[in-house]
Amino acid sequence: MYDVYGIGNALVDMEYEVTPEQLAELNIEKGVMTLVDEHRQSEITVHLQGVECKKASGGSAANTLVTLSQLGGKGYYACKVANDPTGGFFLSDLLECGLDTNLQHQPRTEGVTGKCLVFVTPDADRTMNTFLGISADISPAEIDSTALAQAQYLYTEGYLVTSPTGKDAAITGLNFARDAGVKTSFSLSDPNMAKFFRDGLLEIIGPGVDLLFANEAEAMTLAGVEDREGAIAYLKTLARTFAVTLGPAGSLVFDGETLHEIEPMPVKAIDTVGAGDTYAGAFLYGITHGMSYPEAGTLASRAAAQVVTQYGPRLTPEVLATLLQV
Repeated sequence: MYDVYGIGNALVDMEYEVTPEQLAELNIEKGVMTLVDEHRQSEITVHLQGVECKKASGGSAANTLVTLSQLGGKGYYACKVANDPTGGFFLSDLLECGLDTNLQHQPRTEGVTGKCLVFVTPDADRTMNTFLGISADISPAEIDSTALAQAQYLYTEGYLVTSPTGKDAAITGLNFARDAGVKTSFSLSDPNMAKFFRDGLLEIIGPGVDLLFANEAEAMTLAGVEDREGAIAYLKTLARTFAVTLGPAGSLVFDGETLHEIEPMPVKAIDTVGAGDTYAGAFLYGITHGMSYPEAGTLASRAAAQVVTQYGPRLTPEVLATLLQV
C-alpha cells in the first residue's frame, strides 16, 4: 500500500533571510540545528520583528515524504502535533500533499506544536533553532503497525534521538519493520546529531539498516574520522547500502557492492534548507519505482540541486514532474 512509511518530527518552519552578523549578534551557531526552549525562540522572533518571515510545514522526514508523494509515490507520515492552529495547519498540509498520517485517526492533545526558526544567510547556508513542542513527546503510540507492515521502506530521521520517547519510537519502528520484512532507512539529519548524540544514533541503528542517508560532515563526525574514505568504510559497518551527499561535489551511492559517484548538477545555490531531505525523498522514490541506485542517485541530485535554487525546503509537483522527464 505504501512506498515509504515515515516517522519524524512535525514542525512548522519560520524562515528568515539574515546575515552572519545577525546570527552572531543573537549568539546563534551558524550552519547547524540547535534545540531551544519556547522562551528562547520567542526572544529571537521578537528581535527579528520587521524581517520578512515565510511559514510552511516542515520537519526533516516530513519534507522527505512530501517529495516522495509529489513525485508520484505513496507515503504515510507518523508524527505528533497539538490541538492548536499550528497543528491544524500541519495536518492540512500533509493531506494536501497526498500523504496519509496517524493524525487522521488519533485525537490531537493539548499543547504547543513545534516550530523551527530557519535562518538563511547570503552564502546559502542554513541554520536552525528548533523548539520541538509536543513533537518531543512522539512515541511508539503514534506508530500504526498495520500501515507500516504494508510499506516497502520505513524511513526515520536522526533528529528523533534528541527525545527519549522519540528515540524509542524510532527503535520500535525499525524493529517492527525488520520483523515484518519491511526494508529500513535512516538519516543522520545534522552534524550536531552525530556530534552530541552519537551513542543514541548508534542505538537507533542497532544491528544495522538497509539504507542510510548522510552528508559528508555527518558521516565523518559519526565515524570519528577526518577523511571521506574512512567515513565510507565506517558506514559499510552500519548499513547494507547508503547515500552520502557532498554538496556542490555531488554524492556517493553504495548499492551493497559498488560505490557510485553521482555527478553534481551545477547551479547557483541561494538556500540549502531541505536539500538533504529532498535528496532522500527523490532517492526513495527512485528505488521503490524500479530505478537502479545510480539512477535514483541522479534523480535525487537533480531534485536537491533544484531545491537549493529557491527559498524554501520543497519543490512543487510540477517542477518534480519535469525532473522525471529528463
